Amino acid sequence: QVQLVESGGGSVQAGGSLRLSCTASGSIWDIDAMGWYRQAPGKQRELVARISSGGPTNYADSVKGRFTISRDNAKNTVYLQMNSLKPEDTDVYYCLALRAPYEYWGQGTQVTVSS
Repeated sequence: QVQLVESGGGSVQAGGSLRLSCTASGSIWDIDAMGWYRQAPGKQRELVARISSGGPTNYADSVKGRFTISRDNAKNTVYLQMNSLKPEDTDVYYCLALRAPYEYWGQGTQVTVSS
């Protein structure tokens, strides 16, 4: 089992920045990838950014150039730096840890961007 604890959500005005953190504990030694997803009410959860254990990253087109995902293996933590936030970034953000074939999700953190 992997437990994920997220922090860093909140409210910000458009153009502002937030940094999300997700710390993993438990059976973390062979986590393949970690990432961030987001979900609005009534919509499917969608990828925001993902980072593999070897370092490669991928981003949703809507956040490229604004968001940066990074990983501190010593702290078992993944970060999502979100700059130039837009109202359409408002969602609940969920941390994912992938340890094939299992997926582990955090509890979610709300990000609200006002215009």
